Amino acid sequence: MRVTAQVQTATRRRILEVAQELFASQGFDATTTRDIAKAAGIATGTMFNYFSSKESVVGSLAAEALADLGEGFNDGNREGPSLEEELFAFIAAGLRKLKPLRKHLPVVLGTALSPVCANVDDDCCRLRASHLETIAQLAHRHGLKEFPTMALQIYWSLYAGLLLFWHVPPSRGHAGPLGPFVRDVG
Repeated sequence: MRVTAQVQTATRRRILEVAQELFASQGFDATTTRDIAKAAGIATGTMFNYFSSKESVVGSLAAEALADLGEGFNDGNREGPSLEEELFAFIAAGLRKLKPLRKHLPVVLGTALSPVCANVDDDCCRLRASHLETIAQLAHRHGLKEFPTMALQIYWSLYAGLLLFWHVPPSRGHAGPLGPFVRDVG
């Protein structure tokens, strides 16, 4: 029996929705691919037609959360803010979108967002490429005609470090080293 594109899209969506619920309620480590498949109403083997692992599921959740982030920053019509202010706004907007996945960011960083990980899904590769393209466009708009690859690599390392640091919520009564920045983005 041939599965239509509409059924595939609905199944993929259902897998992502139940996985996000299970990750939130049981935790990432306690959730298995079998749990996700069962909650989605599909066979475990069928789930692997859509995602190679639960790590790729959480990577796709991150990719979806950040999918349209660059649109407001890439339009080229923004006037006024400095490059630093635009970078700050872009990163803060991304942190707000990633808030539901905050506890799972180490997994996302170790797989989907890792610059050295070769075994990632297309969603995750597009996420990293789109993010870095937005950064390069912001830099270009602010007068940096050439943005060296090395600068993007350094930026990505710093961004990944920020995400890793941010994934730990501040303790009660202490905002953490990022102070108001962490509070502002959740």
